[in-house]
Amino acid sequence: MHKYNISRSKNFYAIGLSYKKADAEIRGHFSLGDDAKKALLEQAKENHIESLVVTSTCNRTEIYGFAEHPFQLIKLLCDNTNGTVDQFQKVAYVHKNKGAINHMFRVGSGLDSQILGDFEIISQLKSSAILSKKNNLLNPFIERLVNAVIQASKRIKTETEISSGATSVSFASVQYILRTIKDVSNKNILLFGTGKIGRNTCENLVKHTKNDQITLINRTKDKAEKIAGKFNLVVKDYANLQEEISLSDILIVATGAHRPTIDKHIIQSQKPLLILDLSIPKNVDENVKELDNVCLVHLDYLSQITDETLEKRKEHIPHAEAIIQEVNDEFNGWLETRKFAPTIKALKHKLADFATAELDTQRKKLSDFNEQQAELISKNIVQKITNHFAHHLKDDNSSTDDSLELIKKVFQLEESENV
Repeated sequence: MHKYNISRSKNFYAIGLSYKKADAEIRGHFSLGDDAKKALLEQAKENHIESLVVTSTCNRTEIYGFAEHPFQLIKLLCDNTNGTVDQFQKVAYVHKNKGAINHMFRVGSGLDSQILGDFEIISQLKSSAILSKKNNLLNPFIERLVNAVIQASKRIKTETEISSGATSVSFASVQYILRTIKDVSNKNILLFGTGKIGRNTCENLVKHTKNDQITLINRTKDKAEKIAGKFNLVVKDYANLQEEISLSDILIVATGAHRPTIDKHIIQSQKPLLILDLSIPKNVDENVKELDNVCLVHLDYLSQITDETLEKRKEHIPHAEAIIQEVNDEFNGWLETRKFAPTIKALKHKLADFATAELDTQRKKLSDFNEQQAELISKNIVQKITNHFAHHLKDDNSSTDDSLELIKKVFQLEESENV
């Protein structure tokens, strides 16, 4: 990848872990909140990492960036989370150069999501790129790549039906409730936490359960009130959490805390209580299972629920892959242009030096030397020669690398490090 002259570092990597090999507990160890992301970016700059983006969702945590060795990126992740290198090596993946590019396309296009066609990761990728750019950690390569992935994602959404039908973790949660709890419209439901999954779950609860006994609690009450206002729901203070749990038949936990907020000691009621934990890291302590009246279900189990909608989505995978290939080919075409741009730039400077030297010679020889006309002609010739080489390199069916090396050798070119 260093041949593209787009980074001081030799290779582009994607390092991370996802639901495929890492369970919810391990993913929780490697999750990155906003403050941790900022700290990671600061450390990256201190370590002279030129460009990277960081994403962290309930299903995956990943770093895409340039480095001499992937361990530089792995260390950044472990230094800013509760995860260890040993844990990472057991469940993680490392993709390099073209493999890393392909991985970002599949992730951003919903083909690598825990629920096929779930595009929530693309908004994370956008936000991560914006944050990296603000911190001067986004070079032209990664910026162009992220934009290409966004383009592929949009096309797949509009040109295929891979995200058709209602299926997501929040929808799967409501499906589970409907299948498990009888007379759900008359049950007391408490939603604790109003992040993105919490909001989506709330909307699905209202839509599918026909229940008007849904209560919201959030540490920041005004956030809960904004959501409640849309659906005409009840909001209670965080201080009332234990009391509201005692009144509830169903408790849905979707907070962003980094340690359990619910454990067996907060549950005082003896009546049956279904708890759905939609948080990463887990926000419900496993000790609630010691209570006979409690049934605990975690996000990972809910994500495995499949139905006809998911089966129909699979039919659109080939079309989605074709779109990814098309956009990826365009990106690689841009890469090829970046590949020879430094050589063309160096060639143009070399030819300009030749022209300047020759003009100096002719200026001394000719008494009626026409300065303006001579410079115009020399500039035009230099431009035509460089254009000719550029077209050759762009259209060359043989090895572009061989052609570049020959041009450098013949003209004794020295390229600048970056374009």
